[in-house]
Amino acid sequence: MRAFAVLLVVAGLAGPVPAAWAAEDIPAAVTPADRDAITGVIEGQLQAFRGDDAVAAFAFASPGIQAQFGDSAVFLDMVRRGYRPVYRPRSYAFGPLVEIDGRLVQKLELIGPDGQRDLALYYMEHEPDGTWRIGGCMLTDSASVGA
Repeated sequence: MRAFAVLLVVAGLAGPVPAAWAAEDIPAAVTPADRDAITGVIEGQLQAFRGDDAVAAFAFASPGIQAQFGDSAVFLDMVRRGYRPVYRPRSYAFGPLVEIDGRLVQKLELIGPDGQRDLALYYMEHEPDGTWRIGGCMLTDSASVGA
């Protein structure tokens, strides 16, 4: 399992959501509007990565991630060099939104540029202004988490 405390999101084409990832997997406190907003944040960063738009990609990061990297170019360079599966996947599909250790986590299955299947766990943060940001991500192969 590879873990990283940075915001990473995938660029590619979303596929259908499997029936096993039904709405009952979403924690009760999460509204449909929250789910849509979380998906929108991830989709927004997907587009930013696709266009190599460091400023836009960095804007989807939580304040803590932004403080950790300090600069959008540094952040994008780290993603580009160290995390090709999320930077340039062949495809991706949203999985369930779940709670892990008290934190809201969006699962994202992806196929990396090398054809390997991975699972990204996006730790979402609800900001005081009501927006959602990505506060971290863990990247692992799908089989080790039971996607």
